[in-house]
Amino acid sequence: MQEDLFKRLVAHCKEYGFVYPSSEIYEGLGGVYDYGPMGVELKNNIKEYWWRAMVQMHENIVGIDSSIFMHPSIWKASGHVDAFNDPMIDNKDSKKRFRADVLIEGEIDKMTAKATKEVEKAAKRFGETFDEKMFRETNPRVLEYTQKAKAVEDRMNAAMKANDMADLKAIIEELEIADPDSGSRNWTDVRQFNLMFSTQLGNISGEEGKLYLRPETAQGIFVNFLNVQKTTRQKVPFGIAQIGKAFRNEIVARQFIFRMREFEQMEMQFFVRPGTEMEWYNYWKAKRMAWHNAITPADKLKFKDHDNLAHYANAAVDVQFEFPFGFKELEGIHSRTDFDLGSHSQLSGKKLTYFDPEINEHYVPYVVETSVGCDRMFLSVLTNAYAEEMVPDAQGEDANRLVLRIPPALAPVKCAVLPIVRNKEEMVGKAREVFDRLKPHFLCQYDEKDAVGRRYRRQDAIGTPYCVTIDFETLENDTVTIRERDSMKQDRVSISDVVRIVKERTDMANILG
Repeated sequence: MQEDLFKRLVAHCKEYGFVYPSSEIYEGLGGVYDYGPMGVELKNNIKEYWWRAMVQMHENIVGIDSSIFMHPSIWKASGHVDAFNDPMIDNKDSKKRFRADVLIEGEIDKMTAKATKEVEKAAKRFGETFDEKMFRETNPRVLEYTQKAKAVEDRMNAAMKANDMADLKAIIEELEIADPDSGSRNWTDVRQFNLMFSTQLGNISGEEGKLYLRPETAQGIFVNFLNVQKTTRQKVPFGIAQIGKAFRNEIVARQFIFRMREFEQMEMQFFVRPGTEMEWYNYWKAKRMAWHNAITPADKLKFKDHDNLAHYANAAVDVQFEFPFGFKELEGIHSRTDFDLGSHSQLSGKKLTYFDPEINEHYVPYVVETSVGCDRMFLSVLTNAYAEEMVPDAQGEDANRLVLRIPPALAPVKCAVLPIVRNKEEMVGKAREVFDRLKPHFLCQYDEKDAVGRRYRRQDAIGTPYCVTIDFETLENDTVTIRERDSMKQDRVSISDVVRIVKERTDMANILG
């Protein structure tokens, strides 16, 4: 059911101009997508929501835009040259390549789903008297599934931490994991695969001319730490925010735009006094979840602590969203210690320290990071917004509608202007007059083709929160109907009030808090 829903959502994205397969006329390019006219507007609105929440709402956070190409030593200092790997395994029969840990996680998800199914069956059987907590703790079948899932997860995490590729393969073989497409269990050994794309600087060949496409945007912040601190006269604690492209040669790019080879990150590095990092880590955990909750129901989100900490971290948690394929990472919050500034200072020979006048000391600041994938955020917004529903008291084609309930502040088009009929010159002229009055204030569409009910459905399908209809009464008294997307309620208002009404209801301030 969820898989079918996801397929319909992907098809909807193409049909209505949100996301297209890249290079489609040349049979496409795996793991790469293009954002269409509606998609680029939604994506820009998501980025604006994040930027304003980070930079505009915090006087001690400033922004930068660092380059994609950086000195190759940066990636040596950051650990990406030596340790930015995923465990790769190939199926000998299908010739397809997979991430070993993702295959194992898929089996863990199946075990957890079986336990959940048992709980759901019991809940139906016992009704209001059902105690889910007690059932999970005492039911033998549920305990068997959950304990096995936990054992497999612990073993996988230990193997990942120890870089034990042989044990990862052993887990795959013991669980009899098959290629999801071919069903073959004929696997190669597991080996590490570095995810960075490399290129050459100019016409210089060999290692001395080697450059990397950045696999994350964070390092551009770290190497500019002193520049930003001095030019903005910021005092610790302070943050640097950045939105930008990153590139990873994913073993398997899958699940639409969830995992891509070219993607966009929204990252903020917050520099703090050593010893205060956990206080700020907990602050940003709460702050970031509140940002998500402003546009996403709380039951669709949860925290998931990292079982295996990265080499730079002393604490890490993911904000997970319930996609159609399960709860998956949307944003990471990490306490990165002083690893990055310390490593760059050591390799570059430049002191990346801060003098703290409050304690009269020089120190290398610790860092708390928040990093959210813009493309994943885009997918979560659409997933949460997509709805297929029956319209009460409607007949025929109008009885069904497909609607995107995108938060109005993020909606690609804020308002559509629709003349009730298109063959009356005076009415079309008035509709054009209204459209021209609105378009300086927010993105609008003008549509006069087909019956007005069909035009409403088109706007519902792209998430337009308000439709302004010009009818015969408009010609008499300069009033229009304004239709609200979610309730389909229509109110009669003066043309002079439309700009104010739509601006107030779609203002980004409504979700910034």
